[in-house]
Amino acid sequence: MKKALAASLVWLGVVFSSFVFAAEVTVLSGGAVEPGLHAAVAQFEKQTGHHAKLTFNTTPQIQKRIEAGEAFDIVIVPPAATDIFAKAGTVEAGGIGVGRVGIGVAARPGVVAPDISSVDTLKKSLREADSIVFNKASSGLYVENLLKKLGMAADVEPKSVRYADGASVMEHLLKGKGNEFGFGAMTEILLYKEKGLRLVGPLPAELQNYTPYMASLTPRGKSTEAARELVAFFGTPAGRKLFADAGVE
Repeated sequence: MKKALAASLVWLGVVFSSFVFAAEVTVLSGGAVEPGLHAAVAQFEKQTGHHAKLTFNTTPQIQKRIEAGEAFDIVIVPPAATDIFAKAGTVEAGGIGVGRVGIGVAARPGVVAPDISSVDTLKKSLREADSIVFNKASSGLYVENLLKKLGMAADVEPKSVRYADGASVMEHLLKGKGNEFGFGAMTEILLYKEKGLRLVGPLPAELQNYTPYMASLTPRGKSTEAARELVAFFGTPAGRKLFADAGVE
């Protein structure tokens, strides 16, 4: 409660001067938090007059861009990556948590949805599928290890289709054929709902994995004060609610 109040006071203390000095804040973020980030940024821009330019990549791609010297005001990645960047001096320590994202199963319209209601039914669906689609980023690495844990890796590997990012997985599923389904961050699946992609549901509770995300300032940023305001807004009750309403818990 005290932390939330403090974050709100920081936000209120800086917002009044923002309209006079509007700035563009550059943000490099993991794609899993995209729906919540869009919602929070839209409110921030409305209240402050600042503008945020958003770029989305997988965590490995973000790491390559940061190591190559690209400059952004804010970086949003899982805590493990944040720690690596902080030790390298490419982000400031002590970022703000924006929420966590679970893994779900997606299927295109017109096919019978796989039964994922339990561990046993999920395994049966995996065996019966023509192909399984998932990425090579954070959620995909978890799925890869999960298949090993379930003793399904040998069965699934020959019919697995892997992509560098979640967006490519969703596009594949929309254009796919046969009895196939895919795994991905639930927020990424929901981004394709209007195109017809279905969120079958989350993984069974005992198999679910949540990836938290943190927003951190960088020493290379050009709009430091406006970026600090935006990160502070993420930590307010209003900011957290916007993320949560978009599926970033």
